[in-house]
Amino acid sequence: MSPAQSAERRPYLVAVVLAIFFVIALLTNVLGPIIPDIIRSFRLSLTAAGFLPFAFFIAYGVASIPAGILVEWVHEKKVILIGFGLAFAGALFFAVVPVYGVAVTSLFLIGVGMALLQVAINPLLRVAGGSEHFAFNATLSQLVFGCASFISPLIYSYLVRNLEGARSGPLIGTLAAVVPAGLAWVSVYWMLAVTSAVMVALLAMVRFPEVELLEDEKAGSWETHRSVFRMPVVLLFFASTFMYVGAEQGTADWMSQFLATYHHADPQTTGAQAVSWFWGLMTAGCVIGVILLRRFDSRRVLIGGSCLTILMLTVALLGSDRVSLVAFPLVGLGASAMWPMIVSLGLNSVAEHHGTVSGILCTGIAGGAVLPLSIGYLSDHFGLRIGILLLYVAFGWVLGIGFWANPIVNNETVSSRTQRAD
Repeated sequence: MSPAQSAERRPYLVAVVLAIFFVIALLTNVLGPIIPDIIRSFRLSLTAAGFLPFAFFIAYGVASIPAGILVEWVHEKKVILIGFGLAFAGALFFAVVPVYGVAVTSLFLIGVGMALLQVAINPLLRVAGGSEHFAFNATLSQLVFGCASFISPLIYSYLVRNLEGARSGPLIGTLAAVVPAGLAWVSVYWMLAVTSAVMVALLAMVRFPEVELLEDEKAGSWETHRSVFRMPVVLLFFASTFMYVGAEQGTADWMSQFLATYHHADPQTTGAQAVSWFWGLMTAGCVIGVILLRRFDSRRVLIGGSCLTILMLTVALLGSDRVSLVAFPLVGLGASAMWPMIVSLGLNSVAEHHGTVSGILCTGIAGGAVLPLSIGYLSDHFGLRIGILLLYVAFGWVLGIGFWANPIVNNETVSSRTQRAD
């Protein structure tokens, strides 16, 4: 492919990758607001409800490293098609057979699909937009991801309220014909299935460029993974991504149920809006984080964000209904820049094998499986307010990173650039 051809098709390919990021966010972040409906419909214990996010995020832990190896074998397009195919199968399976056991299997399949997509699209974005624009496009992709995360709970709320209100219209009428009575929230899975099928059909027609993986994008051999996993600093940062994702998902998954349990908030409206604003403020906070990182060392920014997060969590758990409704989304503002800072500190703490280290850190996404399940288990025995206290352990660990991290390379700030110029 000539440079001219590459330049001609770049905007289209970047748009395709951004669309993939958008759909990934829809698929990933719709679970939190529907958990109260699932609990009520299937009469689940909180532990059983916790197995739903467990099934989804444990798939990341299982599939992330093999996905990196698969990309090197069969290339990005096939991996992306497989990922959306698994998401389609999982969503359709549960939409047709809406029972608890199928829900767990469905979420595992969707989780594996999302892991494949996450691994495949970053190198594709670099090639589609050009290496010189990769930083900008990567930031833009996170903005798109955040916007979809904000919209996802609102789509759930719209579908459920209109189905339960027996309103008409082509979309609602079609869904009413296939969604069981009393299970309006299952409409979300029909939406996910159709969206995934459309992505498979569209992407099958797209001609993808050849992607030559950079050294830090290659997964590395199993032997390399074993040797890297023996490095204490890698284990510490694996634990860090594990704790962060567990805290993020634990907040998003149990927020609506907490508001319903202690403040009698309607999960389909008030609860969904709170989850939506949680993701929305995480997106807005990323912009603030970028500005702060130009002036301060990332460890100091991480400490400040962690302190804000812990403070807002405390206010949310102890405050009145109105206070809690505001404080829970503000947890997202404090946590907004944690993931990129943790990953960058981890990668900057090792001198080589960055592709392998990146895969190991992404495997820590399995924390999104373990912490929500643990919160559900504790909540069944001691109450949801006590169960959510586990978030203090996870956010406390993230706070500690700001004190013990010792990267080889620090992030560039305005003052460090000025000192170099002098």
